[in-house]
Amino acid sequence: VQLQASGGGLVQAAGSLRLSCAASGRIFSSYVMGWFRQAPGKEREFVALIRWSRDSTAYADSVKGRFTISRDNAKNTVYLQMNSLKPEDTAVYYCAGGTQFSSDWKTYIRWGQGTLVTVSS
Repeated sequence: VQLQASGGGLVQAAGSLRLSCAASGRIFSSYVMGWFRQAPGKEREFVALIRWSRDSTAYADSVKGRFTISRDNAKNTVYLQMNSLKPEDTAVYYCAGGTQFSSDWKTYIRWGQGTLVTVSS
């Protein structure tokens, strides 16, 4: 499975962006897709995740109520809708694929290339 993330950009605080992660190759029903982010000088952190074949989702506390993860199985694409963005959301966002329903980035085995989100105040 190869992952291609897109949709990043520059947005003002309180604005919105939608990130996309297109997956190519065979995706098993047990697959889990996650979004992670890494700000300059900080460690990679969990944002959200979703099961490929069920509607189970999980979010970091810092984004709950503002971000929504979803998927379109027909398009093999996972989305991250980000609303009410804050300057502290500025980071490179990565999509990742794995087989464990986990917020630990180390459990993910496939990674997209990252897309930069910059939120200005």
